Amino acid sequence: MGTFAHGTQDVPKPLTWLWQFLKHELAPYPGRAMTVARMVLAATLVMIICNTFRIPYAFLGGIYALAISRESPRATLNSAGTILLLTVGGVAYVLVSVQFVVSVPLLHFLWNIGSLYLAFYALTVVTNYGAFMGFALVISIAVTIWDRHLSAESNVEDTLRLSLVALIAVVVTSGVELAFGRIRPGDDIVVPVAERLAAVHSVLICYAERRPVDQATEEKVIRLGMLGTSALRVALRRSDYSPQYRAQMSGVVALVGTLVDIATALTQLSFEPSGIDQEHLRNLAASVASVRSDLMYRRIPDAIPVNTEGQPHRVPLLLEMENIVALIPHAFAGYRSIDEYQAPSEEMPAAKLIAADAFVNPEHFRFALKGCFAVSACYVIYNSIDWPGMSVPVMLTCFTTALSTIGASRQRQVLRFAGFVVGGLLIGMSSQVFILPYLDSITGFTVLFVLVAALAAWFMTSSPRLSFFGLQLGAVFFVIHMQKFARETSLSVGRDRVAGVFLGLLTMWLIFDQLWSVPASVEMRSMFISTLRLLAEFVREPVSADIRPAIQRTSALRETINTKLDKVRSLADGVLLEFGPSRPHALALREHIRRWQPQLRALFIMRGASLKYRLQLPGFVLPEAVIASLQAYDECSAQMLENIADRMEGKMPWERPVSANSFALLKQTQELCRVDERRLLLSEHGPTFVPLLRQIDLLTTRMANEIESGVDSA
Repeated sequence: MGTFAHGTQDVPKPLTWLWQFLKHELAPYPGRAMTVARMVLAATLVMIICNTFRIPYAFLGGIYALAISRESPRATLNSAGTILLLTVGGVAYVLVSVQFVVSVPLLHFLWNIGSLYLAFYALTVVTNYGAFMGFALVISIAVTIWDRHLSAESNVEDTLRLSLVALIAVVVTSGVELAFGRIRPGDDIVVPVAERLAAVHSVLICYAERRPVDQATEEKVIRLGMLGTSALRVALRRSDYSPQYRAQMSGVVALVGTLVDIATALTQLSFEPSGIDQEHLRNLAASVASVRSDLMYRRIPDAIPVNTEGQPHRVPLLLEMENIVALIPHAFAGYRSIDEYQAPSEEMPAAKLIAADAFVNPEHFRFALKGCFAVSACYVIYNSIDWPGMSVPVMLTCFTTALSTIGASRQRQVLRFAGFVVGGLLIGMSSQVFILPYLDSITGFTVLFVLVAALAAWFMTSSPRLSFFGLQLGAVFFVIHMQKFARETSLSVGRDRVAGVFLGLLTMWLIFDQLWSVPASVEMRSMFISTLRLLAEFVREPVSADIRPAIQRTSALRETINTKLDKVRSLADGVLLEFGPSRPHALALREHIRRWQPQLRALFIMRGASLKYRLQLPGFVLPEAVIASLQAYDECSAQMLENIADRMEGKMPWERPVSANSFALLKQTQELCRVDERRLLLSEHGPTFVPLLRQIDLLTTRMANEIESGVDSA
């Protein structure tokens, strides 16, 4: 198998790295305090309403408020109706289906297992995060309600109360979002991207003027580098933007994230730019400023020429930065305005609540099976030992821990256990002993609640590498103190709930994380190779002459590739928390893939634009001769991608003739376009076809050469 060469740079000690990690993750940034205030206010109002009107299961409302408020105001408001709809749908499913099994113990048990599997399956295929919260959590809690030996009327009443709590949480959270200023569509994505470009621009200007980077600029770019782009990618994935907008902006986010990483690395190096370097730096800074201005004013960035003069001698990574900035305008290939690609196309399917690959991607079924296995084991255990007080915490823990977007299992385990210790033992049970006995009104409890919610929300507004700790902290505290409308002073109740949380964590670690699990670095490599092969399939599309099945298949492939690209980045984040003898090699692999990932995403986006010509959509019709030549070129390009994947797996030596063949076929396609130029220009988007094809070939060849240089034979 191929191996990745890595340097001998020093790897930071774990404690030193952890301190720096926490320092940057918890540092304030623009908008963080306002986001935390929204989250805390919404959760507090839900708690007060549920206590005032004596509504049980208020902990669900608190979790809803924190998790939903974490999204942008626009996404929160647009998702409110969907959340309510699926919450009510979950309650309806329970009430309709349970009547057929409630009187037969074996059928009731099988219904519980099937319902839990359905909930985990919804977690992985529902594209709207808030909608899943409304569906899966309702089902998981309803399972525990119908296990009680109470009258059917009481169980129906409590099941309906779950809908009431969800309604209160959604209405309160939406009201808080409306009260917090004007909502401007796109700002939740564009503004953070513009902030990162501004930081990179400041660093480049300092070097262009041959002066040290000032402390404020250095701290800002380092903080943005530590923060990463995971939160932006998650916000895009959970948003209700059109598939085109999400795909294009995902590419921009990945490219800008890599740009910030390089700028962060430059601030830690010592070098003296030459006169030519200064000119390159000034031009690059101007290009970055132009791209930022275009994005802020909702314009498609103009094309930026690629530097072909070679690497400047004194400034490391400058050529790579120039190439990355030049790729950003190509993320919008095939579109002429923001409004054009943000609006769904008539030919392409609109955004759906269910992922396009929901029934074809085996990973969804595998995820649901692992989750169902873990939560069912908990269900059998607490029923076998007759400990019903563990039921709700167990269910809640299993589903909230599965909500994590973090890639490495070890990282999930650390954050789960830390959230359990802090939220359950240090804060939850300690407050029962030392604080609650001295509180005799809701006012005193509200102060405690606000402090804990603010702590959880501050952690939740970190990057996804740490944010799950905040969710776990808040969820455990809410389960202990908000399951009933009365204050819990009995330690036995707190003991039961903490034990339930611990059992949920233990089974999720033993079954969910260990079953079919591999180290994050190995999974990251495998996921990247799998993405290369899927992109090769995407390049060959359409394989069917029937346009409708072709569009459906390409849509499913597009969704799967987007998901895998996001997972590669998440797994790269998880590699940072894996330690051991293989850590230096894993970090070297991580750096290689983080450098190739934006190029692969940009190639995927440009391939999405060229697919319109292969599909012969209105406005993108090409002559038959050009289409035949394009198919031959695409087949050759797809083979090159598969060769790259084989090379990374060590299955074959590098084959250069494929690259030569692709160049010849590209030249032939260009000649056909020139011969038939008059007919080609009758196509509305015809003039963009040849430049797009050139950029695709340039990027594919460059990525192939970089991977060849980064991989040697074992």
